[in-house]
Amino acid sequence: MTPAKASLINAISLIIVGLWGYLSVVSPTALIPVGFGVVILLCSIVWILKPSLTKIVAHIAILFTLIILAALVGMRLPKSLDMGGLGLVRVLIMISTSLLAIGYFVKNFIDNRKTMITD
Repeated sequence: MTPAKASLINAISLIIVGLWGYLSVVSPTALIPVGFGVVILLCSIVWILKPSLTKIVAHIAILFTLIILAALVGMRLPKSLDMGGLGLVRVLIMISTSLLAIGYFVKNFIDNRKTMITD
């Protein structure tokens, strides 16, 4: 899987699960992952359609992914652990897809660095 596809999966996950959370609790803060998901989705689309912008778009996508991951782990996860239920499932889904995307980003950055060194 490419980092662009992993980022696309993460974006879709953030949007769908964020909307699910919003519809479940009707709290505007549940839309925060949706906003981040939309930005990451736009980055993924540009990344796939405009390969010349890959470096810039990848860095923007990883920045937004890291920010939402920090917010999910630092702010939302402790509250969801206390409450349990489907809220915890939603948070774990978003954390998992964000970690997956970050893993592919890091692997891609390392591979690109190795390619630059050997050239």
